Amino acid sequence: MAQIFHRSSNMVARFSIVGAVILLGVLTFILYEIALSPWYTNEHATLQQPVPFSHRHHAGELGIDCRYCHVDVEKSWYAGVPPTQTCMTCHSQIWTNAEMLEPVRASYRTNVSLQWNKINELPEFVYFNHSIHVAKGIGCTTCHGPIATEPMTYKTGTLYMSWCLECHRDPAKYVRPESQVFNPFYQQPTYGAPVTFEGVKYTDQASLGRELVKKYDLQTYQYCSTCHR
Repeated sequence: MAQIFHRSSNMVARFSIVGAVILLGVLTFILYEIALSPWYTNEHATLQQPVPFSHRHHAGELGIDCRYCHVDVEKSWYAGVPPTQTCMTCHSQIWTNAEMLEPVRASYRTNVSLQWNKINELPEFVYFNHSIHVAKGIGCTTCHGPIATEPMTYKTGTLYMSWCLECHRDPAKYVRPESQVFNPFYQQPTYGAPVTFEGVKYTDQASLGRELVKKYDLQTYQYCSTCHR
């Protein structure tokens, strides 16, 4: 029987298969990079809010403690969005006629809550508890970034499962003394001044982290049911 395909067809077929595999690998890599890019995750992107609230001004310049506004953060899964009454505690006395604060005054007059747009929003199938993280020495800025330097708040992490697991696998890299959990300017001893814990000065996070992990009895929880309930 006469040969149907030319001998060169074998070479073409091999190159086609190899080319297809390479192309698939390149496309997979591109999609992976897109999924991690700020363009897709919305990292460092600010959202339109009813009032241009500045954490840099309130938490950074004025030194207002996180818990003054987020009152439930130590006892609840939810940090809590401050009611308008909390804002008016100060703004009934200062900046009383500021145009940008009119939505706050209107909310107070009508008793209708301001509709804030969530910056860090997890899927419904993910359970996250603020109180347990705070109680175990995980600071606000560990997840929320340099909040006290942000004129307008933005997301500083992907919130992907891999992002969370990075801490869960080795919490010693991130844990801090309980007294520093709400300090928005806290720096790990590796990058800043020595940190004193129980009378001992630590100059590196590795040593401090090991002691804090023991103190707080931190576990490397990686079970699916820990977050997916």
